[in-house]
Amino acid sequence: MNSSTFNWPFFYHYPPYFTCQPVKETADKQSSLWGSLVLSYCKHHKVYILSPSEDNPLWHNKNINRRLPPEAAVAFLDDLVTAGHALWLDPATKTRCLILWRRLPDVAAAISAWAGSYGVSDSVMLLDELTQGPEVAGTELDGLHREVLVRALHLLEQQGKVKLFRGATPEEEGVKFL
Repeated sequence: MNSSTFNWPFFYHYPPYFTCQPVKETADKQSSLWGSLVLSYCKHHKVYILSPSEDNPLWHNKNINRRLPPEAAVAFLDDLVTAGHALWLDPATKTRCLILWRRLPDVAAAISAWAGSYGVSDSVMLLDELTQGPEVAGTELDGLHREVLVRALHLLEQQGKVKLFRGATPEEEGVKFL
């Protein structure tokens, strides 16, 4: 990851923001700032899975020698989960979080709009074709994380817009646009 091209917000250079704040008002503002930072950082670097304990520039500012404690990162990620911008992949242990810089309903709408504009009604496609290849090159689906794709397709399936097909392997999983 090349953090030199990412514009860090002002608070990232302010040591107290790497410590959980005891006053509720300040703690709420801190969580909001960290939530915005997580979303913009992950979008910029196309990071979909984040661990609160991993050593990366998001949680560790070497310039001021500060590291966000993992329990604080968990709390900030919990707030993103509550807001619909993240999902714990392992809710019991909270070691891996799926970051949704676009909420799942928005991703589902983008998939539906893409399908409509590319005329794939009544067509069956492999899931991999929806995230890579010439059909999606240059669209917002290009490079979409498989977990985000599958969860968004489940929403569309609940709405009766697609039918998912299981394969013997993940590479054989498909979707039919209705």
